[in-house]
Amino acid sequence: MSKILFVLTGATHWTLADGTEHPTGFWAEEAVAPYTAFTAAGHEIVVATPGGVVPTVDQGSLAPEVNGGPDGAEKAAAALASFAELKSPIRLEDVRLDDYAAVFYPGGHGPMEDLAVDADSGRLLTLALEGGTPLGVVCHAPAALLAATRADGTNVFAGRDVAAFTNAEETQAGFADKAKWLLETRLVEAGVNVRVGEPWVPNVVVDGNLVTGQNPASSAPLAAELLKKLA
Repeated sequence: MSKILFVLTGATHWTLADGTEHPTGFWAEEAVAPYTAFTAAGHEIVVATPGGVVPTVDQGSLAPEVNGGPDGAEKAAAALASFAELKSPIRLEDVRLDDYAAVFYPGGHGPMEDLAVDADSGRLLTLALEGGTPLGVVCHAPAALLAATRADGTNVFAGRDVAAFTNAEETQAGFADKAKWLLETRLVEAGVNVRVGEPWVPNVVVDGNLVTGQNPASSAPLAAELLKKLA
């Protein structure tokens, strides 16, 4: 049984342009759907966060309106409760990539706050990408790609094809005019090829060992694609 590393945000808020701290964390579906797929396939999950803090779920991701109603919300909460590894993360700073068969980054607005500027995460992403380790990143988690830079300041992911939470989706979510910066825009500025799909519809992009998804609905199909690389 191989191990898959889940790198989660340690942030509990997202600082908006006016200095307001919007409560956030990781998005439940984006962690739970891949976790369910990977464990069903027999893989062991290890969670890492900056500083080893226990990650915070974005309470909005447990609401009935984003889970197809009250029954779906109950199922999401129950699935999250069964994700025991969330309660005992290791320190991201201590991760040895050689210990893992794949690396996966769930989203939520949290990564916009911490992983986007986390040098340890940036180094891990660089090693995974360049070493051929299967690497999955979904929704807002591609913000972490911004920290993967070379000594000359260029981004390691420049020229790669990715899916990520789009400006259109951020606008529809009501945050585009409140954010300090927009993910799609910042990735494009870094030279990354963002392949934009329809808002809220699954969109998974595979570029070599890199598998990315646009939004929460992309989490399960992304996990299926990542599992193909472990077969």
